[in-house]
Amino acid sequence: MANGEGGFPLQNLPFCAFQVRGGGRHLGVGIGDSILDIARLAQSEAMSGVSVEVREACMEPTLNRLMACGGAKTLKLRGALMRMLAEDVPQSTVEKLKHLLQPMSAAQFCLPVAIGDYTDFYASIHHATNVGKLFRPDEPLMPNYKFVPIGYHGRASSIVISGTAVKRPNGQTKSASADAPTFGPSRQMDYELELGAYIGTGNSPGSPIDVDRAEQHIFGVSLVNDWSARDIQAWEYQPLGPFLGKSFATSVSPWVVTMDALTPYRVPLAARIDGDPQPLPYLAPRSNTELGIDIELEVFLTTQKMREAALNPLRLSSVSAKELYWSFAQMVAHHTSNGCNLRTGDLLASGTISGPGPESQGSLLEITRRGAEPLKLPSGEDRSFLEDGDEITFRGFCEREGLPRVSLGECKGMIIPATLSSRAAV
Repeated sequence: MANGEGGFPLQNLPFCAFQVRGGGRHLGVGIGDSILDIARLAQSEAMSGVSVEVREACMEPTLNRLMACGGAKTLKLRGALMRMLAEDVPQSTVEKLKHLLQPMSAAQFCLPVAIGDYTDFYASIHHATNVGKLFRPDEPLMPNYKFVPIGYHGRASSIVISGTAVKRPNGQTKSASADAPTFGPSRQMDYELELGAYIGTGNSPGSPIDVDRAEQHIFGVSLVNDWSARDIQAWEYQPLGPFLGKSFATSVSPWVVTMDALTPYRVPLAARIDGDPQPLPYLAPRSNTELGIDIELEVFLTTQKMREAALNPLRLSSVSAKELYWSFAQMVAHHTSNGCNLRTGDLLASGTISGPGPESQGSLLEITRRGAEPLKLPSGEDRSFLEDGDEITFRGFCEREGLPRVSLGECKGMIIPATLSSRAAV
């Protein structure tokens, strides 16, 4: 019964929340080109071998209760689902499950997790260096970067599901030649290619999470686009960091791929090199050197003019998540090192992921060198930053010889015009 086409084989089974034809929100798992409705499955005899706690969690509208069950119990659930969906199951089982399968194309996806808190890190040294060169050519990398995972607390209320339109934000900006700032729509809209990790089980206040046990607290990962208004950000970020240039929207993909599904694609982090300082003891795993995950991430752009001309999306960059300098385990350990308590459903994002080459840069800020070198598009257009009608699509997948392709799906968003205020002075 299992179908490995499109990156959703039996070995993946990513979780999601969805609706069909205006019905209620259900939890599901992706298999082939379909979604298995596990909310309805949990009420059937097929799940009789799964604990009552997990079955009841499967009937919730978000993944939070299931995530809170802990990794051991969700691993057993995935095992049970694999057995049900295997190619050699009896025909009677196939017939029972058929009515629980919905085509992905007919589904309306919802936020899979009720996100309580959102933290965005700055874990790609290549991105940090590229951006640093634009603003501080003599000292692109701050002296603390190789010692501490840098992050800031984001805004969970404006996280939206893939496919949601992103309204261009208004804000204060100030050009270098102006004497004073003005207020109006951002002129420097950008995307940020990121991965996000959802916390499954948290920690109590004052109890740091050991880096060797940190991944036991992570349920799974998704694609994240942390949209940025670069002109608003540039004017406001000193001295306290990102604020309104970030908080207007963050897009997440509908699929949550579990850490178990990603285990075969573990690799050492590639960005840490000989001569770099060793992590402080609380950030230095004792038992695991494969802190990275070889997830290939791609960015595509289509403009209104490209769509009208039936032109294919333009791939802007491709990079592996193994290029991160800090791992999610280290982010969790650092986040809680002062006693901060993480909770089920919290989202930790990696920050923009870039690689060492120009083809692997994860934002337009880097690709166009802050707008100084505009992109030439196949439609004849130029782009320094995103215009209204531009759509950005992220894709993520793992591949390795002898293993199936495991997809993280897509994360999409289109920029739409700002709402103009009668009081705005543009």
